[in-house]
Amino acid sequence: MTRVALCQIPISHDPKTNLEAVREALAEARDAELAVFPEATLARFGRGVAEVAEPLDGPFVTGLREAAREFRTAIIAGTFEPGDGGVRNTAVAISEVGGLKAAYRKIHLFDSFGARESDLVVAGDTPTVVELAGLRIGLITCYDVRFPELARALVDAGADTFAVIAAWGSGPMKEEHWATMVRARAIENTTWTIAVGQAPNPSASDGFGVGRSMLVDPLGVVRHDLGPARAVQTGVIDQALGERIRETVPSLRHRRPDIFSRPAGASVTGS
Repeated sequence: MTRVALCQIPISHDPKTNLEAVREALAEARDAELAVFPEATLARFGRGVAEVAEPLDGPFVTGLREAAREFRTAIIAGTFEPGDGGVRNTAVAISEVGGLKAAYRKIHLFDSFGARESDLVVAGDTPTVVELAGLRIGLITCYDVRFPELARALVDAGADTFAVIAAWGSGPMKEEHWATMVRARAIENTTWTIAVGQAPNPSASDGFGVGRSMLVDPLGVVRHDLGPARAVQTGVIDQALGERIRETVPSLRHRRPDIFSRPAGASVTGS
């Protein structure tokens, strides 16, 4: 069993304010072994992220590491790093003793629904699985959740849990897309999924942050749904249940890479 805190907090443009919000959420979730925060916890999206982006040894991630050590809670949270010609949209994974265990740079950039994340952000290229709080966690950031091949690559790399962090944009059908795809990634991979988005910030008008953070089990059952407001909720990931579900629904074993790894229209030798 792993106790996981979904920390659905509003994000401002000020990293110091956001770091204090992280500490407040950790204080509310003292019984959690892992706390998951949204994408862009460092600072709210916008052109200002280029000015506040920090290396991973900068004050924000250092502050996260100190908080993890103080509260004895592992942390996953979103930050921005300086990149080649832009910034990197990075998810950091920090152990309960403050060690920086992994940094995942978002692969799929949100050039969709009229937005152009690629004007500011340089894409990453490495799917990342990290061992944290007794789990093997595949890291997924926001728009990434629309690409099932990333989730499958993470499972192939040994993930038994997904952490999806987001600053999901509002708009027609957007919230439905979020809820549906988070559950779909859990179901098709029979994998526990922790999905944490930003809470709406009343002082911002950019539309980022719809809430709806969820803990979803490997059958797609939503164990917790935090709704649209700021909330901190602790739930339990039962790995033994996950193993039993994978035995009952062995879809990962039933895959056919002999067919689907070859180009469309190509035939198997001898057929």
